[in-house]
Amino acid sequence: MSAGGKKKLGAAPTVEQIQSDIVTRLANQYWAPHSVAPKAPFNNKVIEDIFKKELLGTKFSVRRIMLLEFSQYMENYLWPNFHPEKSTIAHVMSIVIMVNEKFRERVPAWETFKNNPGHFPSFFRRIMSLSLQEEGISLREQTTLVVFLIHCVNSLEIDLIREQAQRLVSLPIWVNLLPGRREQIFKENPKYKKFWNVIKKSDAKAEEATLQNLDYERRFLARLIQKYCIVLDSIPTSGPVSMSKVHYCERFIELMVDLEALLPTRRFFNTLMDDSHVVVKSHMSNLAKIDEGKLFSQLLDMLKFYSGFEISDQTGEALTDHNMTDIHYDRITSLQKAAFKHFSEELNQFALSNVAGIDTRETLLKHFKPLSNFKLHQIAAYLRLVEPPEEGKENVHSTDFLLELLVSRHERRPSQLEALNEMPLYPTEEIIWDENIVPMEYFSGEGCLALPKLNLQFLTLHDYLLRNFNLFRLESTYEIRQDIEDAVSRMKPWKGEDGTSLFGGWARMAQPIIGFNVVEVAKPNIGENHPAQVRADITVNLNLRPQIKAEWEMLRKHDVAFLITVRPVKNYGWKYIHTEPFIPQVGLTYVRGCEIEGMLDADGRVIEEGPDPKPELKGDTRTYRVWLDPNQYQQDMSATVEGKEDVYETFNVIMRRKPKENNFKAVLETIRDLMNTDCVVPDWLHDIILGYGDPGAAHYLKMDNQIASLDWNDTFLSYDHLRASFPGYEIKPKVNDPGKLVPPFRLTFPIQTSGKRKHGEEAPQEAEKVIAVEPHVIPNRGPYLYSQPKRNAVPFTPTQIEAIKAGTQPGLTVVVGPPGTGKTDVAVQIISNLYHNFPDQRTLIVTHSNQALNQLFEKIMALDVDERHLLRLGHGEEALETEKDFSRYGRVNYVLSQRLELLDEVARLQESLGVPGDVAYTCETAGHFYLYQVLSRWEEFLSKAKAPAGKSGDVFKIQELFPFSKFFENAPQPLFKGRSYEEDLDIAEGCFRHIRKIFTQLEEFRAFELLRSGADRSRYLLVKEAKIIAMTCTHAALKRRDLVQVGFKYDNIMMEESAQILEIETFIPLLLQNPQDGYNRLKRWIMIGDHHQLPPVIKNMAFQKFSNMEQSLFTRFVRLGVPTVDLDAQGRARGSLCNLYNWRYKILGNLPHVSVWPEYRAANPGFHFDFQLIDVGDFNRVGESEPNPYFYQNLAEAEYVVAVFMYMRMLGYPSEKISILTTYNGQKHLIRDVISQRCGNNPLIGWPSKVTTVDRFQGQQNDYILLSLVRTKAVGHLRDVRRLVVAMSRARLGLYIFARVALFQNCFELTPAFNQLTARPMQLHLAPSELYPSSRKIDEPPNGPTLIIEDMPHMASFVYDFYRNKVEMIMQRTGHQQPKVLQRPPQKKATPSIPQETPAVTVVEQPKVEKDMMEEHPGVDSDSDEEKGGENEEKDK
Repeated sequence: MSAGGKKKLGAAPTVEQIQSDIVTRLANQYWAPHSVAPKAPFNNKVIEDIFKKELLGTKFSVRRIMLLEFSQYMENYLWPNFHPEKSTIAHVMSIVIMVNEKFRERVPAWETFKNNPGHFPSFFRRIMSLSLQEEGISLREQTTLVVFLIHCVNSLEIDLIREQAQRLVSLPIWVNLLPGRREQIFKENPKYKKFWNVIKKSDAKAEEATLQNLDYERRFLARLIQKYCIVLDSIPTSGPVSMSKVHYCERFIELMVDLEALLPTRRFFNTLMDDSHVVVKSHMSNLAKIDEGKLFSQLLDMLKFYSGFEISDQTGEALTDHNMTDIHYDRITSLQKAAFKHFSEELNQFALSNVAGIDTRETLLKHFKPLSNFKLHQIAAYLRLVEPPEEGKENVHSTDFLLELLVSRHERRPSQLEALNEMPLYPTEEIIWDENIVPMEYFSGEGCLALPKLNLQFLTLHDYLLRNFNLFRLESTYEIRQDIEDAVSRMKPWKGEDGTSLFGGWARMAQPIIGFNVVEVAKPNIGENHPAQVRADITVNLNLRPQIKAEWEMLRKHDVAFLITVRPVKNYGWKYIHTEPFIPQVGLTYVRGCEIEGMLDADGRVIEEGPDPKPELKGDTRTYRVWLDPNQYQQDMSATVEGKEDVYETFNVIMRRKPKENNFKAVLETIRDLMNTDCVVPDWLHDIILGYGDPGAAHYLKMDNQIASLDWNDTFLSYDHLRASFPGYEIKPKVNDPGKLVPPFRLTFPIQTSGKRKHGEEAPQEAEKVIAVEPHVIPNRGPYLYSQPKRNAVPFTPTQIEAIKAGTQPGLTVVVGPPGTGKTDVAVQIISNLYHNFPDQRTLIVTHSNQALNQLFEKIMALDVDERHLLRLGHGEEALETEKDFSRYGRVNYVLSQRLELLDEVARLQESLGVPGDVAYTCETAGHFYLYQVLSRWEEFLSKAKAPAGKSGDVFKIQELFPFSKFFENAPQPLFKGRSYEEDLDIAEGCFRHIRKIFTQLEEFRAFELLRSGADRSRYLLVKEAKIIAMTCTHAALKRRDLVQVGFKYDNIMMEESAQILEIETFIPLLLQNPQDGYNRLKRWIMIGDHHQLPPVIKNMAFQKFSNMEQSLFTRFVRLGVPTVDLDAQGRARGSLCNLYNWRYKILGNLPHVSVWPEYRAANPGFHFDFQLIDVGDFNRVGESEPNPYFYQNLAEAEYVVAVFMYMRMLGYPSEKISILTTYNGQKHLIRDVISQRCGNNPLIGWPSKVTTVDRFQGQQNDYILLSLVRTKAVGHLRDVRRLVVAMSRARLGLYIFARVALFQNCFELTPAFNQLTARPMQLHLAPSELYPSSRKIDEPPNGPTLIIEDMPHMASFVYDFYRNKVEMIMQRTGHQQPKVLQRPPQKKATPSIPQETPAVTVVEQPKVEKDMMEEHPGVDSDSDEEKGGENEEKDK
């Protein structure tokens, strides 16, 4: 399959086909876990037959391999019966094919070997020998072995794999180098010579068999390269080409790229590959010159890039451009010296030229081309590139090869950064529809692609950023292609009779352009050849519905839009066909990107964003000022000079995109900026981010700057809570009075040193586990109730306390939070503790979604954090459930209003003291008033009221002398209690603290009097005033340049939902500030997430599967072995529901309230069980259908789910407590349509809280979940256990799953959950006599008889009758109107003939009620993907 071709895998087999298949019959006989029959003994002939007939015989059909892998062939038959000597080639190959299939399906592949590792080394040795074997194995099978080796290289975090792979790439492989070259390297790196001598001594002592084995491992890769060269040389320039040879070469180059892109594997291998001249030989091969070799050439470019990457193979340190230039100059000068010394006659001019004049390909060819083959061979041998020529023997190397070898090694390296800086960031039509660059959606995982991979490790930060840059750019391009195709096809471009373009339709996201003018082309900056900026005006007519018109008018500054030229070729009335190629149908010619500067007002000025109301514009014509890409403009104008068309005079469509999906340009600019600056990542994080060194090096216990004593503020609810929070520690209070042991507490921990010790030195003794506890009293804050501190009320568990402790210490803290374990509470407490312990430090909060950020913010506001120190950046603050505005301008307004309130208080204080003048006019005059009038009175009061040493004070003296009594007349009275001197003095000091705080705040607000503009004030707020700044990862990527320019600084980063954030979007927030003296001031990085739930959304399967782009940095850290704090107690779901997913975690129990609170102790009324898996069969012989590719629907499940929802509503369940989830978008739309037809408009039933997909519902919960799994032919993407965990963990009290049980119970990955589900009856058990809320306890049997539902039509009929009999009777008894009559339920059709697929689009009409006819349900995909339910329903159609 071509990369990205629209080819789809063969249709997945149905359950019936699976059950009748020969593979299934063999599985039931020999290895299937759910088979009832006793298992037959192992028979090697079974493996041979399956391999020959089912694999070789079908040319490795994906469908057959899927069936075998799904039947647990490897786990239960192949590996348990593998024998190092006895197992045949077929047996080894079958295991390899199953492992490769697991990787293709993206399910765990190595678990079987980890559980039984004994024979793995022997198995790996068999793989090596088969890879080199000449006979008895086909090239296609050897390609499969190369793919297996690729998977091994990408799984080095698995100890089992690493042990085998490291032997193939360690120092001894240099035995294959030319002796002269090896000695030269040893001369440059003497330490390698020492290691080499140690290896030789060890070899001398080894036995013959061991030595042979070692030699085989050392020479394996060199021999594999030789084999590759033989295959490569056998490909002809013309005539038929063997695609099996092409695929072998492509996969081999992919293996080479993967070995080169990891430092542990490239360190010694890169020299071997260079010595074998793989790149030069491949570049000169026939395959690189023919059409079939296009992908091969793209892979070769990647290999060439990595073989010469800017890194020292010896030290692993990144090389700068200066270092690379030095290396280049050294090579050229050594060549010149050789030429001068030995070949002065032929190369005299070359030897005496300056480097800059001879280091281009053209000049090198000019000097070396005239030389003979023998001379070229001599030069190459002198440089130790090839073996020396032997007199009288024919030269084995061609002249072209030797010439290319010398030229490619010594030509000037083009600067990648310069090319990157000149690259346009917006994709054009040439890139968008090139499937070699941007693969199609339906990537099966079989083929190989020329895309970078995101794995465990990266060579340097430059490599890290570059891979992410390329992938992010291509993934964005793919999404842009989808948007353009959708919008332009909806507009129905037609060719008019006069040849002009007409638009017969309309699109929400695109509009025809009335006018386009380039209004500014600024002069280039010094050193650049493109304009500094290019601006244009675009005029459109917004004669649209008010809602959509408002969306166009709401386009913000920096939003990206696309300018499209369409030249229709189809005549009036033609209808777009989705299955046909897009461009020929619509006549799309050009696509260019632009960035909105703003809409123009009536005077032609850009309307600025800000708190001021926008002017109202008359009519429907609107003009936008946009920035065009200067790089692209320069290229287009250069093409125009050469006679091509001026692109900028042709645009006739402008397309906008959804703001959430439209941040790609800003992210790409940010990555490019980072590549152009010296990225200063904190030293303690650098190696961990690249994936090297000790993964625990940044844990707080290994940091040198641990903080022994910290104020834990309101973390503990009591002293007993504190003691219970540190099991294994001895708690030593510093006070003996139990009455004083009340929070807040200051805790002092023993510091555990982790200093590196020298060889032979004893390990440092572990510190004693003793915690010193010192209670302290929060100073009195004044007499007003609103001044009293807010307190935490969450009784944190010991594990949560460990997470809070780690988060407040310097270093990297990774918290794994399973569903319902209080991740947000932990995050908020860490933030609060940092705020109180380090008042001068600033904390940045970053989350994936606005929803998570708002939840976090609302909880922070409930703690003792002064709201003037909170700031929320981005556009999500509108959703905060508070009247307070935490945006930049909202905070500025808050400060200004607070200033006026405080100055009023100052005026009141002035009046109470009888001071003349206007001291409350500004913050400055108030400051003078405090200094000269207030402070002096307070100091006088203290001098008179303080008791002499050793004597008790006079209690009445305080009340008599206190100077501010009149000011505090509005406080609760009496102000002084008169009970004791100490108490009244504390009250007096609290009153003064209240006054001092007024003037402290005014001093902070003084800057706002000096700064006049809103922008300056908001900038000051961001840089100086705010202590806790929150934003989404998207906003951080969008605004990095602005934040750095204004001097933004922060010390701590808290990341919530870390496992859902793309790798690069996690990395960018680390660098939102400029380094200080070459160091990053970041002290703490707290990441909270759950890698067992769904990863970031990557729409294109090629980037998701092949490039592993969905891997978050959080997940990579966990894979690397970074220490984690695993929260181990959940408080969301019933214990029985938690058991469905807690097996996925190290340990996950239940908090006490889950078994105590009444809602958890009560049964679900109307149901026999609190969770149940309901088996749903075909309805009228139809299970799943697929009206559009990957748009799966299942009518039987949709009807069943909706019937159960209606039943629950009739028992009295509140609709807001029920959510309907499904695993596919198609089913989501079908369920919405069924609800709409069955009950959506019925006021007694209505809509559930949400009808959405499992993926969209991540991070949310509800009391009752109805879940439809849809598939009946293949398990599909629920096989990703992370999706199963999310699906099972959304419900608090009740979970009812509708699925084809026979399919899902056989899935190996889902076994732990489905074993529990299938232990209960698989027919729905109801108790219709009960009502909500329940009076029955969870462990009691239902009241009244249990109704067992046979199938969907039975349930639908029951609900219909139940509604008619019960609800109508209740309504009539209460004297209400006759309720709305339900539609008749679906019936089984009498006739067997039924179409196999639900049509993609069906007009919904009022159905006729016939006894045995079923209405159609369209399940049409709407223009919107909003979650739908209740009042949130969006009317798109």
